[in-house]
Amino acid sequence: MSLIISASELRRMLGSKSLLIVDTRPFSDYADSHIPGAVNIDLMQFHWIDTSKQGIEQFNKQAKILLSNIGVSKNKFVVFYDDVSGSSAARGVWLLLYFSHEKVAMLDGGLNKWKAEEYKTETKTNPFVHSSFNGKPDPKIMADFARIKSAIKKKKAIVLDARSKSEYDGSAIRAARAGHIPSAVNIDWNDNLEQDTFKSADRLEKMYRDIPKDAEVITYCQGGYRAANSFVVLKMLGYKNVRMYLGSWGEWGNRPELPVELSRK
Repeated sequence: MSLIISASELRRMLGSKSLLIVDTRPFSDYADSHIPGAVNIDLMQFHWIDTSKQGIEQFNKQAKILLSNIGVSKNKFVVFYDDVSGSSAARGVWLLLYFSHEKVAMLDGGLNKWKAEEYKTETKTNPFVHSSFNGKPDPKIMADFARIKSAIKKKKAIVLDARSKSEYDGSAIRAARAGHIPSAVNIDWNDNLEQDTFKSADRLEKMYRDIPKDAEVITYCQGGYRAANSFVVLKMLGYKNVRMYLGSWGEWGNRPELPVELSRK
């Protein structure tokens, strides 16, 4: 599954009526300079840490409103970007795949790569052209806390922690409790990148070689952004059964009834 697009490929597509470019950075960065024609939505502002049944229902409802507001429709090829091959753009890719919209990619290297190639930017704000997006949620790529609990108990899935080592081992505390989901393996999402872009497929394969291709893999981080980047990488490497835990540690670490592990040395 090709979920990334190069700067040169995107440049050739500029002006196409079927193209929707979404800048996922804060508006202040967008206003400074952005890719011509791009609209802006700071996806970091749309985080979600409630994966109860009611929480997911509300997430689905609000996400559809957001995607309609920025103009996503079934005929659009949507390209998300941030400064690098980052977590916000990856969250956009995961979000559209979750709503069964497969015409989506993220810009490899983000705006930094675009500028390095000396392609044009602009500063004017591009208006949203509203749509009525009604994509169908695909539960096969979303995990809630109940599924994680079941996966731990039955040992039927690999839980991948995309956070830093200090968050994983509990020395960095970003919730009511420190540590990680029991049995989770830690591969920092930052290791997916080198000089703003994704590493080569061969190097990524080596990084994830201990995770079987036929396993169910559930990625998580703090809020479902870094985990989305690892989700995108695994999908590109050919993993078929990958989910992202939407609530991530922001939910898990703040629910006292859920188990945690520490690995401080």
